[in-house]
Amino acid sequence: MPLLALWESNPSAIGEFTIEQVVSTAGDGNLRDGSLCSRELQTFLSQVRSEKLSEYVTHCLGAKFDKGGMVLQDLVNELGRRLDYDVSNGRYQGAAGHIGHDGLWKSPEGHTILVEVKTTDAYRISLDTIAGYRTKLASNGLDLDGSSILIVVGRQDTGELEAQIRGSKHAWDIRLISAEALTKLVAIKENSDEPETGTKIRSVLAPVEYTRLDKLADLMFAAATDVEPEFSASATEKADSSTEIASSIVHEMTDARLLQAKRELIIAAMGAKLETKFVRKSRALYQSADHTKRVACTISKRYETAATYWYAYHPKWDAFLSEGAESLFVLGCMDIDKAFSLPRELIYSLLPSLHLSENEKSRYWHIHISERDAGQYELVIPRKRNLELKTYEIAL
Repeated sequence: MPLLALWESNPSAIGEFTIEQVVSTAGDGNLRDGSLCSRELQTFLSQVRSEKLSEYVTHCLGAKFDKGGMVLQDLVNELGRRLDYDVSNGRYQGAAGHIGHDGLWKSPEGHTILVEVKTTDAYRISLDTIAGYRTKLASNGLDLDGSSILIVVGRQDTGELEAQIRGSKHAWDIRLISAEALTKLVAIKENSDEPETGTKIRSVLAPVEYTRLDKLADLMFAAATDVEPEFSASATEKADSSTEIASSIVHEMTDARLLQAKRELIIAAMGAKLETKFVRKSRALYQSADHTKRVACTISKRYETAATYWYAYHPKWDAFLSEGAESLFVLGCMDIDKAFSLPRELIYSLLPSLHLSENEKSRYWHIHISERDAGQYELVIPRKRNLELKTYEIAL
């Protein structure tokens, strides 16, 4: 059975495959430029969790197998996509009439990176050849002014290659990173709720003069604050005192691992309902590989107040959902086996009626769910009739 059909019908089985077995199941199993095997593999990689990509990278580097270097190239390019680059995959092998780069990444900020993937630095790399790829691409009409080169290597011990780069005329244009470090940057971004974290990470991958260390300090600070345990009530600041229900809530910590496990359970249920493999963009945001279907998923514990569950809805979430063709705001509850999936158009229409907390650091709307009767839930809409949520329930 072809890879994508098996992935659709039995994802748990594919999840147990090594990356070698995945490749052998794709197309005719012969990985080469322009092949069905290549297209299926790249589509599959675009849909798996980033933790799985990291596992595949480790396997490629630790277990020698035929085509391992080609697979690593596809993995690295997919990691680039997870960092929000617009990625064009390069060729596996050089050929007459074709430029031999491994990938071309364009950031949302407009910076372009030519990527070269090496499983080892045991052999001397021709930096002139790599730089020549960029010259050829520019001669073909691509705007590569201010672009740079990123070499992604498999080994941690790269002292000789680093010295080669520092001593070359390309020292300012080329940067070096291990594949393992690249997976860690993806993990930092996906554990963050701040769009600025992705921007800071991408700035590190471009050549930067590090006499002044502010950018590195900013990234380290963002990473440290983003991995703090989140509050069980989603909104991390004291509620607006004008909100009678919210003001009675005392914040208590819930284990971030439990929150994320619940979120993953909900996302799996949403994926089954929408026949979509959702990929994590940040801690609360998920999207299909083609970005047309989008979900913002937030979690609350149960409170012994008029508002049984309490959430926040952030402007950055609304901006993300607004760009999808089918977008949903999904409310999870730690103690019950159901979630509530609200179309973005619905929640957006309700925003003028909801309480808003706003200061110079943050801005969000308060979302309350009340359990009117046992098992009967409704969205609390101040000064209006509450919205019955039975229609929007998703069983977990």
